[in-house]
Amino acid sequence: MLKKYKIGFDIWGALLFFTLMIPNFIWFAVPAPNDILRADSVTATLDTVASVCQVLMVISLCIFVNRERKKVRHSRLIITVIISCLLYFASWAFYYMGITNGIVILGLTLLPCLVFFFFAMDRKNEIAVLPISIFTICHLVYGIVNFII
Repeated sequence: MLKKYKIGFDIWGALLFFTLMIPNFIWFAVPAPNDILRADSVTATLDTVASVCQVLMVISLCIFVNRERKKVRHSRLIITVIISCLLYFASWAFYYMGITNGIVILGLTLLPCLVFFFFAMDRKNEIAVLPISIFTICHLVYGIVNFII
C-alpha cells in the first residue's frame, strides 16, 4: 500500500484546509452573538485527541501523495466537497445570526469532516482516512456533548 505514495506537497489539500479555516479565523477575531462555542468544553481529553488527529489529517492530506491520483477535476466527490464546504459556510452564517440549534452545531462539527473525507477519497489518499475518521468521531462527540445534549 505505501508503495502507491510519495512524499510531496498537495497544494489542493493545503488550500482546502485554509479555506475551511477562514470562518474559524473570523470567529477568533469577532465573537458571534450568542457565542456558545466559547464555553469551556467538558470533553477536554477528547478535544486533545481531536487536535492531534486534526494535525495528522492535514499532514496526511498535504504531504502523502498517491501516485495513482488524477488531477483535481469535476467529479462526484469534488462536487460533494464543494457542496459540503458551502453548507459549512452556511452553518457559520446561521451561527453568526444567533442560531445555535442542533442542526447548526452538527453543520459546524460534521461538515468540515465530510469535506476532508471526500477530498481524501477523491485524491485516493487512504493514509488520511484514519486521522480524518478519528477526528470526525471526536469532533462530533464534542459538538453533541457540549452543545446539543
